[in-house]
Amino acid sequence: MFELLMSADMMVSDPDGMTELLVNKLGIYKHERWRQAFDHHPYIAHFLRVHKSLAVAPTRVEPQVHLDRPNPGDPLFHEFLQSLESYQGKHRPLQTHSIVLAMNGVKFDKFVENLMRRRLPFRMAQRTPEMPFDRLWLGVTPENPRYQPSVDGGLCIEVMPMEPLQMPAETFAIPAPQARDPKPGDMLRVTARGFLVRNLDDTLSKVSKNLDWEPVGAVESFAQEGYRRARMGFTLPNSASLDVIEATKWDCDAGHYVNNWGPGPYYIRIGVHGLAAKAEDLRERGTKFTWIEASESVGGKPLIRIDPQELRGQIFEFEEC
Repeated sequence: MFELLMSADMMVSDPDGMTELLVNKLGIYKHERWRQAFDHHPYIAHFLRVHKSLAVAPTRVEPQVHLDRPNPGDPLFHEFLQSLESYQGKHRPLQTHSIVLAMNGVKFDKFVENLMRRRLPFRMAQRTPEMPFDRLWLGVTPENPRYQPSVDGGLCIEVMPMEPLQMPAETFAIPAPQARDPKPGDMLRVTARGFLVRNLDDTLSKVSKNLDWEPVGAVESFAQEGYRRARMGFTLPNSASLDVIEATKWDCDAGHYVNNWGPGPYYIRIGVHGLAAKAEDLRERGTKFTWIEASESVGGKPLIRIDPQELRGQIFEFEEC
């Protein structure tokens, strides 16, 4: 269906400062060319990498902010974003501007045709010199650019063609490209983006009926973790999955989070080569974390969970990859 989860994004007030924090606290890579800002699209975004090769790690980490300035490139976006903030909760520490999914141009054309045939609400941004390609948001229309979850079950999905991303040709190689000679503790790729929902069955029903998108395998239940998970996959094996999660009990991390802040984006999980070595790297950086000896969600293997206070409330985890 979809080729790629383009980024694990986070809406923050200071994406430049958040970028420095991610670099210093986690060792994520930045570059001045990966910072995006346009006069006619008033936002700032950093497309950070956990590995320097996009073929190895195509899903990026994206701190961003949308500025309160005129938006001639997409004048409807401010109202949409305000509605999205209201939907997620103004005070929620983790907010998304959209879960951006990419698919090749032929699939994208068919996807939009299906939305129109099914009379489902969506909106497309105009093409501009800065962004001369299509971007589509679900659950809104130009005449009513306020998000509602009837199409995607609350996942806040944006869809775009794959081609404007200009991914290197080796991204699509079979078998999927792997990191060359990784050192102990090296980050390899973003493996998963967690997303909390109130009713997993309802969300899956909507994306199946409306988007023809199905989970990879059966829904999994983790009694120890206290949640059910549907893993939404992509055709690129190195893409992060979208882990759609419903808490099944209140007295667990997921249960506390959804009942503190409501549904919406949750963790960003990164695969590393040598989890113990990454733990040592974090200690040297002065980054507080919890070592979980056996986590059901990663097959009973260890998991590192960064203290959210280290990253202004953002939730990052590391697993062996």
